[in-house]
This record gives sequence, C-alpha cells and structure tokens, in this order.
Amino acid sequence: MKNLRITVNGKKYDVTVEELDAKDSTKDLSIEHDAKNSMPNEGSKTPVNGVGVKAPMNGVINDIKVQMGDKVSRGDVLAILEAMKMENDITAPIDGTIAAINVGKGQSVLDGENIIVIG
Repeated sequence: MKNLRITVNGKKYDVTVEELDAKDSTKDLSIEHDAKNSMPNEGSKTPVNGVGVKAPMNGVINDIKVQMGDKVSRGDVLAILEAMKMENDITAPIDGTIAAINVGKGQSVLDGENIIVIG
C-alpha cells in the first residue's frame, strides 16, 4: 500500500494505492467517500467551518483572486466565473479569512456549488 496525494481540478485528495501482481490485475478498484469531509481544504482531512460562497450559476472559473489565509472584506472579488460568454465577479459576502478554496482555474462549477469558504 502507498499513500499518495493527487490533485484534480485544483482539489487535493489523499489516496491509498495498492500495487497488484499480474494475476491480481482484474481486481476491482474501489473509492471510499467520506461525506462529512467532502469539502477539501488544500489536502486537509479536517472539515472547514465558515461561510460558503456559492456559484450563482453554472459556469467555468476563469480566475481565483485570493489564496488560503488571505483577509478579505465584504465586496472583495474572490473569483471570476464565466457563464454565457460573460465574466461575473464572485464577491465576499462578509469580512473574514479565506479558509478553503474548493475550485481551480478552468474548473466547471454548478449553480449553488460551494466554491470558497470564508472563516
């Protein structure tokens, strides 16, 4: 067994990988999902508390304007979401500190998806 960290669309996941012999190559792969920790926090397995900033519509994240730990004020631009060929500013609803960034540049998001958490 090997413990590895992978990044998918800017989200970091810790995974355990089992090496198989040639005779075992037909084994099924299984993925365990822990719903309470489904919100990644830069590879951390600890759930993040705070106010979630949600995507207002389906679209693609064109830019992330903040980093983990940045202090933000209400109205600051956190990310740029492209939808229907228009760029939309995603702004901070409160003053606080960036506790989690759940998306990466170029990632598609759905309406209501939690993209950033402000603690």
